[in-house]
Amino acid sequence: MIANIVKPGHNTRGVLNYLYGPGRANEHTDPHLVASFDGFAPDPGRDPDATLAQLSAVLDLRVKQAGHKAPKNHVWHCSIRAAPEDRHLTDDEWATIARRVLNATGISPAGDPDACRWVAVRHADDHIHIVATKVRGDLRPPRNWNDFLHTDKELVAIEKEYGLRQVPRGDRTAAKRPTRAEQEKARRTGTTRTSREHLRTIVRTAVSAATTTEEFFRIVEGAGALIDVQYFPSGDVRGYKVALNNDTNAQGEPVWFSGSTLAADLSYPKIAERLAATEASPANQTETPAWRRLSIAIDRTPDHLADADSEDEAGQAHIAALAEALDALPLVGPVGLQVQLMQAATAFERAGRSRIRAHHQQAQVTRRAVKAILREPAPKDGTLLATVLDALLLAVVAAQHWHRIRGNTQQAEAASQAAEHIRVTYRAVAAETLAVIHHRGRRLVRSLLDRQATVVRQALPDLADQILAEPAWPALAATLSHTTTVSHDPAALLARAARHRELDTATNLSEVLTWRLNRLVKLPESPSNNATDQTSPALASPSSLQRHTR
Repeated sequence: MIANIVKPGHNTRGVLNYLYGPGRANEHTDPHLVASFDGFAPDPGRDPDATLAQLSAVLDLRVKQAGHKAPKNHVWHCSIRAAPEDRHLTDDEWATIARRVLNATGISPAGDPDACRWVAVRHADDHIHIVATKVRGDLRPPRNWNDFLHTDKELVAIEKEYGLRQVPRGDRTAAKRPTRAEQEKARRTGTTRTSREHLRTIVRTAVSAATTTEEFFRIVEGAGALIDVQYFPSGDVRGYKVALNNDTNAQGEPVWFSGSTLAADLSYPKIAERLAATEASPANQTETPAWRRLSIAIDRTPDHLADADSEDEAGQAHIAALAEALDALPLVGPVGLQVQLMQAATAFERAGRSRIRAHHQQAQVTRRAVKAILREPAPKDGTLLATVLDALLLAVVAAQHWHRIRGNTQQAEAASQAAEHIRVTYRAVAAETLAVIHHRGRRLVRSLLDRQATVVRQALPDLADQILAEPAWPALAATLSHTTTVSHDPAALLARAARHRELDTATNLSEVLTWRLNRLVKLPESPSNNATDQTSPALASPSSLQRHTR
């Protein structure tokens, strides 16, 4: 069950008009009371002699008695919705649920004769609306602080007792959803996303690309957004707000959003903390191409997340850096795959933060590599991109497990959705590269295939028969053969690749092991990887970021 407690209002009659009316799309059917504060409130839906004016007057009685002492916004309005797959609850069951929620929130504690007046209205099979006026019988306001948290906790118990779907619970770190007005505005203007969602993507992508706060501001502005930076009297940056160039209010002024209203981790202090944790790349790493550094760093993420001795703050830092990698990839990925990469980044955005405060210094290596790939040309072939995506897929699955065992159900679900998008993208990227490796494998003479088959039986005796029967086996054989040319023991390397991650969920062992060998050994790379002194088109042209965040 999901509860939605709207901002308190001042017009009781107006709320009742909506609840008993036809709805915005004539979706309201048979509106009627299922319960009320005393069981005798007039019901305009079932009693032909009852009117909305009478019901409103009954609810507002104590508000009028309190006079100027009554809160200005005295209407408390909460909707409670069952999951689509849940059975249809009876009116009596909904009445019990309403009373339990009102008791939990403090609006109407059980057995309290001075509790607030309320009604529960049902106009659909799957949900009810509770309307209460926030003045008690002693003319004092109710003690209903943290009403959403108390409601949510009570609904968890109700789901279990009634045998309903147990909805994944959040931890209040999710990005704020677009309002109905923002959604309606997007529909009127013919855009697929609201301004809030568009700006969130721009800012997140800019954070993944920038190395300093000054560069962050420049990238956001270059992506087609307005930015207003606020300063303390000392001259230090206090915060920022952003708006889209073509998004204005009724007065023709830009509609601004502060970073914190886009997402909890996009406030200026949080962004500055992340950028400050990204130090200059050590000299001994600059000789390694950025794409390979990124692949190696991401490949180690599951180990960091599985380390029992590692602090949760370090694990959260690695997941946040993983989110930055996904935010950056649409800027440098092939044009035909950018939509899928964007979907993966958008899905994983929710998994990138939790109530655990990230120690961003723990993920410097990954974050530096992410920023570096945006400053050198993307690989001309798909080998390195496929290798990175393969590592990303394992890391995202590890993040899903990490969140699940900590009870972060929304984050775990977001990681699962992102993994599906990455899997589709990986298969598309890997198809061409694997075709080349398959061709190389088919050209191997029988003696070489037999030699590599012996290697497989020696390294993986329990899996050898399955691997040798797979269509992708020649590709793995060609890769094993190539490892000998770079002075590696193929049997030891294959055993290491198999131990590196579990293989129980793999549908094609040969393909999985082929890519793991590519990550473990420096196999052929794109010839463009040596051009580390060039500027990536993603950063050279501000319009690139604007194009990929639409």
